[in-house]
Amino acid sequence: MPHPYLAGARRPRILAHRGLTTPAMHDAGQVENSRAAIEAAISAGCDMVETDCHLTRDGRVVLFHDADLMRVTGDPRKVADVTLDELVGIMRARGGVITLDEALTAYPETRFNVDIKALAAADPAGRILAEHAHRVLVTSFSDTYRERALAAAAPGRPAASPGQRGVIRIVASLLLGLGVAKALRGFDALQIPERQGPLRVLTPRLIAAAHRHGVEVHVWTVNDPDRMRELVAMGVDGIVTDRADLAIEALRPQ
Repeated sequence: MPHPYLAGARRPRILAHRGLTTPAMHDAGQVENSRAAIEAAISAGCDMVETDCHLTRDGRVVLFHDADLMRVTGDPRKVADVTLDELVGIMRARGGVITLDEALTAYPETRFNVDIKALAAADPAGRILAEHAHRVLVTSFSDTYRERALAAAAPGRPAASPGQRGVIRIVASLLLGLGVAKALRGFDALQIPERQGPLRVLTPRLIAAAHRHGVEVHVWTVNDPDRMRELVAMGVDGIVTDRADLAIEALRPQ
């Protein structure tokens, strides 16, 4: 049986990468992972939102991708060095900051794909996710961070996707002609790029192997509508995109 995060969700899965920031929103100064970006994705008709989390100095789990504020706000400090109140002020004109628990409470019908970006955020994020496990997928570049968050969410069981180490193990097992059942065990989705440097990660063989073991394949980050259609035609289950509005138009024609 598929995890509730996937069961009943529309296909193909469209995951709004860090919410949705349209060109008009960008011109107005609104940024990724902000409250405005989350609301824009939901308003566009996207029922899966991919986001990231860090921990503030005062222990609040906030939706933010980078370890520091520089790229998004021009402030050189790390997220871990500011309080939530300080971040509220910094983000006020940029679409607004939102905490993980606020997002889950404010949008109870939305499925969230949560990327754990820092070890310090893993345990508190997991505890927040515990009561929402049926509509959450946990992932991280670091398998350690993901495992910590999942352990903290117990007895709830969010869906899961492997990190870098897990993906390497799966791809290597396939290339070496070994069984992938063990490498895929415990995962509900395999969220991967098409390529990693010179290595082609996404292949028809990988899609087929994942599907044989009941694991979906979601590809990031795809913003070209024609490529979205091609990937879905290949058998990809989900598209992670910065332009959920374009994805909905391309993949869910009225």
